[in-house]
Amino acid sequence: MTLSALSTPALLIEQSRLQENLAAMQATADANDVTLRPHVKTHKSVAIAEQQQQRGATGLTVATVHEAEAFVAAGFDDVRVAYPVVGRPKHERLRALRAAATLSFTVDTMAGADQASAVYAGADNPVEVLMEVDVGHGRCGVHWADDAAAAVALAQHIASLPGLQLAGILTHAGQAYDGPSDDETAKGALRRAARHERDRMLSVACALAEADGVDVTPDDLEISVGSTPSMAAFTNAERDGFRVTEIRPGNYVMHDAMQVALGAATLGDCALTVLTTVVSTQQKPDGTAHAFVDAGKKVFTTDTGYGTDGHGIALADAAQMRPHPGLRVDHLSEEHGWLTMTGDADLTVGDRLRIVPNHACVTVANQDTLHVVDGPSVVDAWSVDARGG
Repeated sequence: MTLSALSTPALLIEQSRLQENLAAMQATADANDVTLRPHVKTHKSVAIAEQQQQRGATGLTVATVHEAEAFVAAGFDDVRVAYPVVGRPKHERLRALRAAATLSFTVDTMAGADQASAVYAGADNPVEVLMEVDVGHGRCGVHWADDAAAAVALAQHIASLPGLQLAGILTHAGQAYDGPSDDETAKGALRRAARHERDRMLSVACALAEADGVDVTPDDLEISVGSTPSMAAFTNAERDGFRVTEIRPGNYVMHDAMQVALGAATLGDCALTVLTTVVSTQQKPDGTAHAFVDAGKKVFTTDTGYGTDGHGIALADAAQMRPHPGLRVDHLSEEHGWLTMTGDADLTVGDRLRIVPNHACVTVANQDTLHVVDGPSVVDAWSVDARGG
């Protein structure tokens, strides 16, 4: 099949770029002596997860219980939910999966730990939990603070509860998406975020090792970090015998306009594009020219971030990944993408173009199929297996 035979909107995965991205992150993991446990929320695809494991990844990271169920059903036997699972119904669903796979999840509050213990206390073996640590993002997690008092208190509480085994600490350096401060370059901002993520987690590990009632050593404590932008500048280090043991990036398989703006990837690294068709062109009373395509909020995302311009990057040449200087995706409605045309941009009804989305993870989550392409040829189709839930 050729691209011209696809109905639009359609998600396209450039095969060669995907393979290059998979190889590059595995090389980063190998060079730093860490396990790569990729976050599959980006692609939600069994086919891509299999390729990640074939290249050396160990285990999977998921965001939801439904994703855990989907990938365990597909045969994956080591799944970590990097999310504070709360509520008996969800814990009972996870507990049911333990017959087929090793399951772990995060806790970041005493109440959350208590709820988990109530479900797993009667299990034959304790369930592994990782304490989530906030290293600067400001979302979930106990604060890393210099004395790590909150982290120590929660770790002591987890260690005292039946049915739970404190297996490690986990963080997401979401502040890497904030971009540089006034006196930084984009690369400098990534190095700072990666350094803070690593060093603050090592300081928490050292504090736990010294705490009463928390039996952790460098040999048995998992230290799990990872976001795609912070991994672009990651180097491991050691403190009192502790090192980062695991990285969990997700977006790296595809990259997107946000990663390009942050300096974590180039446009040529972006494996995901949206193929879309012009359904209308209009000359407005103010003299501006607009084209409207058949991909709106339900395909793209309204997410924007540091350095992004509009809601995606329209390409003049998808083979060379060259952006079109006269097209800007400046607005989205449910089924329409609104493009402003300037300069030599002259789209007509029926024209097709490819657009790099701002946020690949949300784009994939709304679709059923990933079309694998090699230049103008469609060579495969992979299902998005873990939607919804």
